[in-house]
Amino acid sequence: MAKHLVDIDEDALGAARAELGTQTIRDTVNEALNRAAGKRSVEVKRSLDRLARLDLDDRNDAWR
Repeated sequence: MAKHLVDIDEDALGAARAELGTQTIRDTVNEALNRAAGKRSVEVKRSLDRLARLDLDDRNDAWR
């Protein structure tokens, strides 16, 4: 794990702590990052699944 020096909005941190149920800055930031990454992963999977279900035209002759 790496250390980073960042400025954090105290009001946003307090709101995040209340929402996430965390006690420390470290736990709050890590939980928020993990949730954001997980949400992104779900969105990417959903998009790829939607793309896989598309009925696309055959493009074999597109460049001839």
